[in-house]
Amino acid sequence: MSDVRHHHVYIIGSGPAGYTAALYAARANLSPYMATGTQPGGQLTTTTEVENYPGFPDGVMGPEMMQLFEKQAVRFGLEVVYKMVERVDFSERPFRLYEDDGSEHTADAVIIATGATAKYLGIPGEQEYLGKGVSACATCDGFFFRDQELVVVGGGDTAMEEANFLTKFASRVYVIHRRDTLRASKIMQERAMKNDKIEFIWNTVVEEVLGDGNGVTGVRLHNSETGEKSTKEVTGYFSAIGHKPNTDVFKDKLAMNDVGYLLVDSPSTFTNVEGVFAAGDVADPTYRQAVTAAGMGCAAAIDAERWLEAQEH
Repeated sequence: MSDVRHHHVYIIGSGPAGYTAALYAARANLSPYMATGTQPGGQLTTTTEVENYPGFPDGVMGPEMMQLFEKQAVRFGLEVVYKMVERVDFSERPFRLYEDDGSEHTADAVIIATGATAKYLGIPGEQEYLGKGVSACATCDGFFFRDQELVVVGGGDTAMEEANFLTKFASRVYVIHRRDTLRASKIMQERAMKNDKIEFIWNTVVEEVLGDGNGVTGVRLHNSETGEKSTKEVTGYFSAIGHKPNTDVFKDKLAMNDVGYLLVDSPSTFTNVEGVFAAGDVADPTYRQAVTAAGMGCAAAIDAERWLEAQEH
């Protein structure tokens, strides 16, 4: 076993929340250390263009934006390693963290910014056309689909919200649902049903996302009642079957809701374990935007700095 390294602040995860927390912690002389996880830069690295982040009037590519975030935090003293935290022990302080290469670390404070992963159906074409017509975020990508026909998969509140939002841009939105009734709340259902740009396709599953190599051209459908197979020509496919927060490693260690989102003592970023903070999509089932994640990352670093100062006195 190699030597155990100690840190003032250990940051798990590397999206807008993680990097902003790192920037603030570094500027407060807390020498932050970050394990990026398997997807450095987080969900934004799977989107192409980001047009809704303030300060980028011409838009910016998601991966490029995350490189800029990292560069800025590193400039002020962040240490980044491209590793995964496999196990944590929050039962006593300093906290213990174990990385996937077997190295062991201790930390006075931990900021968790592991994000969430959009759920997809796992059908052919989905991953291939991610960012080229396949998306799981209408508010991020709806703008790119002006006057186009789109498909939204799902039957819950998320699907109704996404479908309604997309009608601001799209000429037509087809909601494809595997059953003949929706799980969505009555008010969300009614809003979608009244929208003349939304059409429901019931008892149907999407079997494949079709494309021409450059982008989505359609979806292959299967009606589970009649057995009929058909193709629907669309240029966009939105998965709206929910998100899964990346919190498996914190099960039984931190309080979370039934879906797995970490519970924080809002408006702060304190978890139920003193000295452990959470920021971004890992603790935010509501907004899930880069700018709100960055704001939470800033709050987490300030919370951690003040908490650490209080411990010393």
